[in-house]
Amino acid sequence: MATGEEKPVMVVGVDESEQSTYALEWTLDRFFAPYAPNFPFKLFIVHAKPNAVSAVGLAGPGTAEVVPYVDADLKHTAARVVDKAKALCQSKSVHGTVIEVFEGDARNILCEVVDKHHASLLVVGSHGYGAIKRAVLGSVSDYCAHHAHCSVMIVKKPKIKV
Repeated sequence: MATGEEKPVMVVGVDESEQSTYALEWTLDRFFAPYAPNFPFKLFIVHAKPNAVSAVGLAGPGTAEVVPYVDADLKHTAARVVDKAKALCQSKSVHGTVIEVFEGDARNILCEVVDKHHASLLVVGSHGYGAIKRAVLGSVSDYCAHHAHCSVMIVKKPKIKV
């Protein structure tokens, strides 16, 4: 790669789940750590913090009192997610990573970040929900696979065989 040439961008979506942590670690182990310090991608790690009002989900008496507490909890969760991502990158000697937190629905946020950074690849974990839970909650990975303007890699944590 010529000096001054921009590296392709990889975006990794993270949340507080162990599947998300696994996807980030899997990505760092395969696409970054072996190439240190000349990483083949510019890495953006993105966390979408839900909006407190949408997280509460119901409007009615008492909702206004609950929202500040829910928002504070969501901010604490976002801080933990960022700290965990930073620690994982440091433990793998992956430096120069940009970690961003946005408020909103993860599906939309990840697709918007892909567009903003002209990403070549989006990496997301898979929660492994069943059909009913996925239908109710919606699948971030499924949405991104259909709507992101780049390739999408869905990293699944292996099931432990007993």
